[in-house]
Amino acid sequence: MADQRKAQDVNEAARRFAETLADSYRIVYGQAAESGERQQQRAREFSNLVRSTLSEQAEAGRANAEQLSEQAARQQEAGQQFARESVEAYAQFLDNTFTRYIAGTEAATESARKGALNLSETTAGLVGTATSALGSTAESAAESAVFPIPGYDDMNVDEISSRLNDLSVEEIRLLRDYEERHKKRASLLEQMDRKIRAD
Repeated sequence: MADQRKAQDVNEAARRFAETLADSYRIVYGQAAESGERQQQRAREFSNLVRSTLSEQAEAGRANAEQLSEQAARQQEAGQQFARESVEAYAQFLDNTFTRYIAGTEAATESARKGALNLSETTAGLVGTATSALGSTAESAAESAVFPIPGYDDMNVDEISSRLNDLSVEEIRLLRDYEERHKKRASLLEQMDRKIRAD
């Protein structure tokens, strides 16, 4: 009887141990399952966070790239506009400078021409006065003193042309004005004009 009871107690203890062990395994498995679910949830959250962050960074990068591209385009356009304006301003400056130079040169040329013409007229008047007072000998002497080429009126075109290279521009202008008012030889006037323009 005692052995039977003892066996029952052992069986009861074994049953309780088995139940306790089973409960322990259930608890462990349950905790493991919950831990797995939590890890999966955290993995999903982390994945979503990474995907969201990468998406935001990609969008920000795209926006920055577009902004940089627009800025580069604006800078290029501004640079081209500056280059065009600089070239136009420089061209205008050169044009104005050249125009003033031409105007000054023309004014100086006209002034010199008028001065030579006045001198020629004055000289012709003096020659006329000297001629009427002193005769042909005095006239020849006056002409020799005034004109760069003595005996000019007695020379032909070839003789005068051969002496033009030795004269200054002012002297050629003086002769041209005199020739224009007197004999008006076209070929000689043309040669004188060429030399004046060349100088």
